[in-house]
Formats: sequence, structure tokens, C-alpha cells
Amino acid sequence: MQGQRQQKISEQIAHLAADFLGRESNRESLITVTRANISPDLSRATIYFTVLPDSYQDGALDFAKRKRNEFRSYVKKHTHLRRLPYFEFEIDYGEKNRQHLDTLLI
Repeated sequence: MQGQRQQKISEQIAHLAADFLGRESNRESLITVTRANISPDLSRATIYFTVLPDSYQDGALDFAKRKRNEFRSYVKKHTHLRRLPYFEFEIDYGEKNRQHLDTLLI
């Protein structure tokens, strides 16, 4: 359970990540940021995203990890956080599993 400050920062980071990845991506795939989690001490943030088509997942994850420092600069420019967290990017397999279950149930 995240505190109110953690939740607010997580939402802000997720929004910024969506803007950044949308602007920087190659447009061959669709990258959708699903959520961001931040540690209680605000030192680490994990950004979860999905990629369509699925065949571009590995490339998109490599791209996001390569752009981590640029994303850090982008967040610094667009927020007033005194100390920026270390950013991790991960594929949101939970969302993929939910989508798969939805197709099975239909």
C-alpha cells in the first residue's frame, strides 16, 4: 500500500514516462505505460509498460533501458523533485495475462 505522496509521485512518473516513450519511440510499435511503482524511500521507481505487437517487446525494453538517462533528465526538467529515483523499466506481464484471460472468457 502506497502512501499519498508515493502514489502522487508514481502517477506523475507514469504520465511523464508515457509522454517520453511516445515521443522517443520509433513508431513501429505501440508502447503503453500501465503503471509506475516507487519504493517507500523514493529511491527506486519501476515503470511498467506493454508493447504491441508482442514481437517488439524485447526491442522496446532494450530501447527504454538505453534511454534511462535521457528519461531521468526529462523527469528532472518537468518535476520539482529534489532527489530523483533510479528508474527501472519492465514489461507488464500482469497486464498481458489479464488481456489473455479476457480473450479466453469471451
